Amino acid sequence: MPDLWIVSEDSFDPAKQHHKETIFTIGNGYLSTRGAFEEGYVDDHRATFVHGVFDDVPIGFTELANAPDWLPLYVLLNGERFSLSSGRVESYERHLDLRTGVLTRKVRWHSPSSHAATLIFERFASLDDEHLLCLRCSIAPDFDGTVEIRTALNSNMDNEDIAHWQCVEQGAFPSSKRDLREVTYLRTRTRATGIELAQAMRLLVSHTPSQSAFWDTQSIPTLSLTFAARRGETITVDKFVGIATSRDTTDPTDPVSMAVEHVKSPQSWESALEAHQQAWGREWERCDVQIEGDDEAQIAIRFNLFQLLIAAPRHDTHVNIGAKTLSGFGYRGHSFWDTEIFILPLFIYTAPHIARNLLDYRFERLAAARQKAQTNGFDGAQFPWESADIGEEVTPTWVPHYADRTKLIRIWTGDIEIHISADIAYAAYLYWQVTGDESWFIEKGAELVLDTAKFWASRAEWNNEAEHYEFNDVIGPDEYHDHVDNNAYTNYMARWNLQTALEVLGWLKLHTPAKADELSQRLGLSPDLLARWKEVLTQIYLPVRPNGLIEQFEGYFQRRDVDLASLEPREISAQALFGIEGCNETQVIKQPDVLMLQYLLRSDFTGEQVQLNYDYYTLRTDHTYGSSLGPSIQAIMACDVGKQADA
Repeated sequence: MPDLWIVSEDSFDPAKQHHKETIFTIGNGYLSTRGAFEEGYVDDHRATFVHGVFDDVPIGFTELANAPDWLPLYVLLNGERFSLSSGRVESYERHLDLRTGVLTRKVRWHSPSSHAATLIFERFASLDDEHLLCLRCSIAPDFDGTVEIRTALNSNMDNEDIAHWQCVEQGAFPSSKRDLREVTYLRTRTRATGIELAQAMRLLVSHTPSQSAFWDTQSIPTLSLTFAARRGETITVDKFVGIATSRDTTDPTDPVSMAVEHVKSPQSWESALEAHQQAWGREWERCDVQIEGDDEAQIAIRFNLFQLLIAAPRHDTHVNIGAKTLSGFGYRGHSFWDTEIFILPLFIYTAPHIARNLLDYRFERLAAARQKAQTNGFDGAQFPWESADIGEEVTPTWVPHYADRTKLIRIWTGDIEIHISADIAYAAYLYWQVTGDESWFIEKGAELVLDTAKFWASRAEWNNEAEHYEFNDVIGPDEYHDHVDNNAYTNYMARWNLQTALEVLGWLKLHTPAKADELSQRLGLSPDLLARWKEVLTQIYLPVRPNGLIEQFEGYFQRRDVDLASLEPREISAQALFGIEGCNETQVIKQPDVLMLQYLLRSDFTGEQVQLNYDYYTLRTDHTYGSSLGPSIQAIMACDVGKQADA
């Protein structure tokens, strides 16, 4: 019977290396490390990302900086360096225990000169102490001779050829043992934002080395330990790394002392592992979902829960979860609406303290959202489509074309994909409704709802001829279509935001009149403005046919219909197939806006209307090659209309 907590592989395929590095990512809510090998492999994408450590990119935006590498650990058997690209691999297995967050790799290897050994690598990012990283290497040689371990901290890391780090200082604190340093440290600084990051390394070994040395290599402080190898006698090296940044310390110029403090805390591998496992036990007690009768679904849901749990900040209200979590370079660590609509519900229902942290991130960036609205000529708070450290808009204006890197594509989402402001208000309101956390909602959540409502009222455009309010020149969740008018998702969510804001203000006046007065005065919620809200929300244009079929945006039904089934088999998206402009002229959608709307505002629609729209838009959605956000909502709505096979 399979262990439904284990994600594993029994062979190494270089062609799948980057994918598997993502799959075998570990983390603890403070940072995550991709599943690259300790000893390295050609063209690997080794990376550790730390929440909040952003640095500027020369072309005009910011990204999470790939932190100095804490993994390097090289094994030499009688002078021959262990590598999966040389010698002979007799056996290989790797598994990630989702229950404990421990990644293990076991390799039976023969060197080019036929010196054989079994090597086991284990690693975890402590959930008990988020500033502690742990790595163990065990070598069981089948020969007599020497085993050398070289382990390092490496600041020569980049983000796909963009270097963010400069080495400030490195060194080692000597111990009482001959030539063996107790703690080796590395202090670095981001080149543009000036964030300092320190790592401190300490080793515990099962055998006394016959030789040891500290190599003060520039930017890569290294320890070398040589052991006498005896057939059948296992040599174990435990590598502990403390990590801290200037964001974490009261003295922002010296994170080294904090890193050293944390690396000295574990008494042994066993004690660090036990504390880590206990912390994971508490997480799973809150969050585990058990599925009977479907092993694949069971391990899949646990894998996805694990990915969210290792990306979720526990103690920092100044960071959010990026669209790629902390598992890779995609989206540069920027946060989108994904957090509020797709991620927050898990934490709202199982770990409200994490949900509150993520919402605090948005609240503390209201000033930047207000500035964006003001810059665009609107009132209230307009949240950026992509957000990073300080909450300003960081969506790139131009990016290389996906098919021709010599050309650029204009990215409009940062300018006109405006539904995110309502999405954030929706998440804040949902948190309050589910958790009953009135104190947070009174102090913070209500302001998010009220200030985004101000934005919607000022953004609405009156159409004299049609006698209704509109939201023109926007992008909905379906990004195959840009510069559209009256996107149904956007218009409905704007109406919800305005209506909810009026209800929230009424609730505040009843339950905490002092706060209601304070917000009304500070936000300028005059009787005239509130009357404007009521006028706008009751006259927003909602593109719906008499039979209940919702038009995704104005003019959508007049665009060219495409039989997606007739395009199979294919391995590219409809947008790649037809081109950006060509796809824009069709009814093919990246993800189903209308079904997303009916998922969020279920009480606004009848079952018959949900069924009608499900049947229409399912046929026109680029399920396999469109957005990864689409299938989850599609599956939920399939269940709502009784189509379990579709789900």
